[in-house]
Amino acid sequence: MIKIGNYNTLRIARFVDFGAYLADDSDNEVLLPKRYVPADAAVGDEIEVFVYTDSEDRIVAVTEHPFAQVGEFAFLQVADVNKYGAFLDWGIYGKQILVPFSEQRIRMKQGGIYPVYVYLDHETKRVVASAKLEKYLGNVVPQYRHGDKVNALVWQHTPMGYKVIVDNLFQGMIYDNEVYEPLEIEQTITAYVKMVRDDGKIDLSVGDKAVKRVAGLSDEIIERLKHEGGMLAISDSSSPEEIKAAFHCSKKDFKKAIGKLYKEHLITISDNSISLA
Repeated sequence: MIKIGNYNTLRIARFVDFGAYLADDSDNEVLLPKRYVPADAAVGDEIEVFVYTDSEDRIVAVTEHPFAQVGEFAFLQVADVNKYGAFLDWGIYGKQILVPFSEQRIRMKQGGIYPVYVYLDHETKRVVASAKLEKYLGNVVPQYRHGDKVNALVWQHTPMGYKVIVDNLFQGMIYDNEVYEPLEIEQTITAYVKMVRDDGKIDLSVGDKAVKRVAGLSDEIIERLKHEGGMLAISDSSSPEEIKAAFHCSKKDFKKAIGKLYKEHLITISDNSISLA
């Protein structure tokens, strides 16, 4: 079955003057225009293509890579606005993607960049987009465990922290006290599951798993001590703000790191400083 709005691996069935027809295992065919046909292509070759419907509702394949396929979220720029809605730059030559007015949170403006969800309208067979992200998130039950690694798209900053889209399926939150360097809206990052809440939303951490994080911090503390002559005016009694400024970490991780170094007899700890042993 050829999937509209997604990548498909298809075989070349036959050539015509204006391109090549590609087929799936059920012999359903789609046209690959001549400009996209590889020079050394032969009948029977397999090729990965992106399939969509053109302005005349014909199914067509291209070898270009859009900014997002069906089932994905992305930040896209408005190329045009007309009586039907906003048309976004999709990354495909001569093709834009429509966000109908009914799928806009606020009226989109030409040149603006907005987070959207790309989906297939099953009635028209056209790929369209929606800015109403929440209704496409959390529609299945998360099955994550503590420490699982996920992809997170940062899409909004709130007074609590950063709202993210987890693996194109769920809503997540990275709290400000978990962030030691500012995140960028539109940025896709690797994050780790802290907890799946009862409402299906996911609390995340951007740091590596605790053991690796503390080990790396311990190494950094030792190197800083050596560079600073063996003593640093910071200790486990220092404020979270002082520790964050010095090592871009939480006070909790800092205390674990210096505790590890103390047990290994590598440092001594006083009320206001730490020193090489």
